[in-house]
Amino acid sequence: MNRFISFFATGCYVGYIPLAPGTWGTVVGVGFYWLIRTLPPAAYAATTIAFIIFAIWVSTRAQEQFEEVDPPQIVIDEIAGYLVTMAFHTPSFAAAVTGFILFRIFDITKPPPIRWIERRFSDGRGVVLDDVGAGVYASIALILFEILLPSLGVKW
Repeated sequence: MNRFISFFATGCYVGYIPLAPGTWGTVVGVGFYWLIRTLPPAAYAATTIAFIIFAIWVSTRAQEQFEEVDPPQIVIDEIAGYLVTMAFHTPSFAAAVTGFILFRIFDITKPPPIRWIERRFSDGRGVVLDDVGAGVYASIALILFEILLPSLGVKW
């Protein structure tokens, strides 16, 4: 069971990369998104919700296994947050890259109430739900990009 938890919690072990493990976890999220991007919106939403629930469970077990609260090698939360970022957006390379950048900005800066969510729960909920919040912020910002850039003559 420990290998199963380690594999998923660390995003197929990229969480062990010493430099910017969260960014590498988000890269895994981009790959997973690319696999499911063509699902109908309801199926994408259901998949994302199921993944968030799975990520909370895995993160809780991983914290116990690693004997640390929100250790940096847990990156399944970045995968979940990126899936939230990209929900209901038209799949394109430009949207995927922009969503990646926006998600990392919001995940790192943790605007309110994201930091509160992270501190409120000491189990997997705190690990994952702050990234879900960052994903919501990034998704809203991506919507603004999708609306504003074409009006400025930028082909999206």
